[in-house]
Amino acid sequence: MNIRNAVNDGTFGAPRLELQQSWWAMWQLGEHGKEWTMEQKFEKIAEAGYAAISAAVPPPEERQEWHRLLDRYKLGFNAIAFPSRVEDIVRSIEEASQFGSVQYMNLQVMDGFVIDQQATELLSGLLSRAKEAGMPTFIETHRGTLTQDLIRTAAYVRELPELRLMIDLSHYVVAGELNGSLARAEEYFAVLLERTSGIHARVSNGEQVQIDVGPEGDHPMLPHFERWWRTGMRSWLRQAQPGDVLPYVTELGPPGYYAITQRTAARKEMEISDRWQQALLFKRLAEALWQQVLSEEE
Repeated sequence: MNIRNAVNDGTFGAPRLELQQSWWAMWQLGEHGKEWTMEQKFEKIAEAGYAAISAAVPPPEERQEWHRLLDRYKLGFNAIAFPSRVEDIVRSIEEASQFGSVQYMNLQVMDGFVIDQQATELLSGLLSRAKEAGMPTFIETHRGTLTQDLIRTAAYVRELPELRLMIDLSHYVVAGELNGSLARAEEYFAVLLERTSGIHARVSNGEQVQIDVGPEGDHPMLPHFERWWRTGMRSWLRQAQPGDVLPYVTELGPPGYYAITQRTAARKEMEISDRWQQALLFKRLAEALWQQVLSEEE
C-alpha cells in the first residue's frame, strides 16, 4: 500500500518527471477541418513522447477500447474526479480500481462555496479515504472549487500536512487579475509550490485563463509560469524518494471552455491558436526546466 501519497513506479530508479496529456485537451483537435478519431489521438499522444493520459474513468461500455489503445500505444492512465462529499471518493476509487492500472487520482473538490473549517474537514476526509485505499491522491488548484481562493488554499496547506497539490496557477492568475505586480501573490504561491505533486500546464495573462504564448514562447507571462513550474519541480525533487514520479500534464482546454475563438462568416467558432502545437511547446519547456533542476542537484 502506498501510504506516502506519492506516485511511485516501484523501482529504485532516480525520481523522474513524466510528461502526460489531458484527454479533455484533445477534444476538437484534428486536421483539415476534421477531428482526429480516438485512435488517432492516442497515436498523436504517443508519437509526441507523452507517457500517460489524464482523464475521467471511462464508462463501462468504453473501457475495453480504452484498454486496447492504452496497451497498443504503451500509455499510462491517471484519473480525475469531482467529489463534493467524502463518500464520493469511495465511489471514484472503486471505479478506478475496476478500470485498473490507475497511477493516481486528481481531485477537483466541489464547490467554491465550501470554505474554512468545513473545507479543511472535507479535504482531510477525502485524503484519509484515499490513504486507506492506497491511492495517491492530489487536490487541484482550480477556480470554482474548494481551492479557488489562493489565500484560503494556502491556509489549508498549512493546516493539513498530508495535503499534496496538482498545481495549476493559471486559475489564481486570472481569478486575481494578476497582470501587473505579482509580489503579493508570490508568498502564497511559495506555500502551494512546496506541496507540488503534479503540474497542469497552462498560461494565463490575468484576463483570460488560457492564452497562446506564441510558437517560440515569447509572451511576457510565460517566464513567470516557467519560474513557478521550476520551483514546484525543485520542491518535489527535494522531497522525492527512489522510484517517485512527478506528473506534468499539458492541459489546454477546447472551444466552449478555455480556448479563445473567433466566429467565421459561416458562424463557426474557430480557435485562434494551434492548441496541439502549444501543448508540444509546453512539453519541451518542461523537459528543459527539469534538466535545469537536475543540474542544480549535481
